[in-house]
Amino acid sequence: MEFNASLDIFTIIFLALIGMTSSFIDSTVGGGGLISTPALLGLELPVPLALGTNKVAASIGAFTSVASFWMAGKIKKKMALCLMPLSFIGSVIGAYVVNLLPAALMKEIIVVLLVAVAAYTYRRKDWGDNARVEKLGKAALVGASIMAASIGFYDGFFGPGTGSFLIFGFLFLGFDFVTAAGNAKALNFASGIGAMFSFAFSGSIAWSYGLLMGVFMIFGAILGSHLAIRKGVAYVRPMYLVVTTILIGKQVYEILLK
Repeated sequence: MEFNASLDIFTIIFLALIGMTSSFIDSTVGGGGLISTPALLGLELPVPLALGTNKVAASIGAFTSVASFWMAGKIKKKMALCLMPLSFIGSVIGAYVVNLLPAALMKEIIVVLLVAVAAYTYRRKDWGDNARVEKLGKAALVGASIMAASIGFYDGFFGPGTGSFLIFGFLFLGFDFVTAAGNAKALNFASGIGAMFSFAFSGSIAWSYGLLMGVFMIFGAILGSHLAIRKGVAYVRPMYLVVTTILIGKQVYEILLK
């Protein structure tokens, strides 16, 4: 896909600020794409190119977040390593079939699911304060595997709310908010890489923009993940609800514009 990705000083500063801001949010509860994708579209990138470029940058930021959570012991390592390939494969398939299913219908379904997720999390005031599980049983592991593959497929196909859904899934399995966020980031990284490969195969990436923004996403990801690890549920829970609410508003707005 042809696009003149010129890097003047304004563009460099713009990509740097957007990269740091979006990855700061994304490193904890997801939703960074709410900032980075519209910003890339604002630089007049075609939609497929903006989505692919964002996947490159977001994958760099996600890797940094995963490393931070991993070193802090806030990721269930064996479980994550088992589930990440499923997210990767699901995402590749999702990106492949993106043109076969109606995106408008997907938006309406996602709004309903996000509202349910936000309402349930808000009502359960102490949900995620403390872990209720250390090791998943066979039934829970099967459920987690289905979640990893299906949400990975969704991330490759559509994307908005992936982090929120993953965190909700891990909370439901009994993890505390911070560990749920760490586990979710690991799977989100895997699905992001899968989608990035699909976009790269189709030539839908402006590499100079994606790599530059990704470098600055490293700084935002380090700050955001360390803040989440240090402050714990008191920081992660309200941010999770805020980002999920914004996602709902964005999807409703786009539906009303049809």
